[in-house]
Amino acid sequence: MGDIGSAFDKAMERVAKLEKPSEEELARWKYVPEGERLAVQYLKGEGNLAADVSRYDDKVKRYVLEGAVDILLRNLDLPRNEFLKNAGKKAMEGLKVLKRDKTRLENVFTQVRRVFTHYEQDGERQRKDAYAQLRQNFQSMLQQAMRQQGGMAPGGRTDVESHPQFQEEWRRTLASLDASYLKLLEEYKEEIVKIP
Repeated sequence: MGDIGSAFDKAMERVAKLEKPSEEELARWKYVPEGERLAVQYLKGEGNLAADVSRYDDKVKRYVLEGAVDILLRNLDLPRNEFLKNAGKKAMEGLKVLKRDKTRLENVFTQVRRVFTHYEQDGERQRKDAYAQLRQNFQSMLQQAMRQQGGMAPGGRTDVESHPQFQEEWRRTLASLDASYLKLLEEYKEEIVKIP
């Protein structure tokens, strides 16, 4: 029992030695989540982001903006489906409301839109071609393995698309195809963070 008491005493000594957070740290801890909350409400179609942010005192507004911008940037993603496409548009609209240097922001958004357009057009073609190639390769590999085991007559068909190994390989292929787009998008997000 003495060990538990001494461990507790040691822990309390370490807690006592910790520095108290500064007012700036306390403000950050309080107001960054407020900004995040406002951005989430905005993305849901609730509230007025500009008006909600303007209610905060200038001393803490930068923390509110930091939280809001972070959430909006997290919602700026590749347009893999209609929901993500709409969320990205809404996030860009929200960022336009929050950022002061509209010209610089619009220049970055132009580059982001190019990435999105390329992803939807050329990227879609690449994904279709890669899928067809993977399906064909996997079909051949599977047929050969089954022939070697004597379980399939030559020319027999199997549903390779439902095979777990095919699905796993397709996920890896998709991640590889998306990687260059995501890298560019992350670079643009970093630029957006730096815009006042």
